[in-house]
Amino acid sequence: MNRLIRQKINGPRRLRELTNSKDLILAPGAYDALSARLIELTGFDVVYMTGFGTAASMLGYPDVGLITMHEMVDNAKRIVDAVNIPVIADADTGYGNPINVIRTVQEYERVGVAGIHIEDQVFPKKCGHITGKQVIPLEEMVEKVSAAKDAKLSKDFVLIARTDAIAVEGLDSALERAKEYYRAGADVIFVEAPESREQIEIISKELKGIPLLFNWAEGGRTPPVTLEVLRKLGYKIVIFPISTLLAATKAIKEVLEEINKDGTPINVMNRLYPFKDFLDFIGLPEVQELERKYITKSRT
Repeated sequence: MNRLIRQKINGPRRLRELTNSKDLILAPGAYDALSARLIELTGFDVVYMTGFGTAASMLGYPDVGLITMHEMVDNAKRIVDAVNIPVIADADTGYGNPINVIRTVQEYERVGVAGIHIEDQVFPKKCGHITGKQVIPLEEMVEKVSAAKDAKLSKDFVLIARTDAIAVEGLDSALERAKEYYRAGADVIFVEAPESREQIEIISKELKGIPLLFNWAEGGRTPPVTLEVLRKLGYKIVIFPISTLLAATKAIKEVLEEINKDGTPINVMNRLYPFKDFLDFIGLPEVQELERKYITKSRT
């Protein structure tokens, strides 16, 4: 069916089905609609909308709390509209107190996002893998999680609670927080930035029976681990937030340097995605099909 007029999936329901049926869900990060389309094209079941990538691509700044809820939801809407697989989105701190969190949940849900994660950082927040983070009191975050649970418009909408406490208060505090957030109504727990293989294993052991998200942060504070290890430890969702962003940045920078040196792209044409193939991928044939169906010859 033509992508422009197809019936969209129910994202939350589909994400729930995947969570119940697959042992491990892989969700690469998308920072815009184009990167989301590439994730879908290459066969992944879920897209993760990265807050780091959204800040970088929309503002040209790092993920340090400069981007607003409206800007994040707007980007999420474009990503959801571009694909027909579920989208999990970064919702930062929920953008305020529990009342703000209620609105945040419903705004994301109304644009078709399947699930979000909110974190226990002080606002303005920082990327989970840079220094200088602070966390709010446990009780305050429990209130936010409880409000988020009550705010859901669909029972299938997936609420992910993230704790950044390892870097601030240590692993034991992070584990305590994780358990309390799950009791408060989170569907999935996200313990951000474990700093060793041992910590990764302890998290899975101490939170056994709770669905866990693992952030495979490319170049971050968490050591790289194989998919087999994560599967053995029982993690449910693995996100790769900035692989697409870093790959695109490297490729664009290299091509621009060549054009600046040579004056034209003539020497890099063999490294570019073929223009015709790109038009096919981006959906020109679908538009032309609709033009033949709906626009009369006298108007063309």
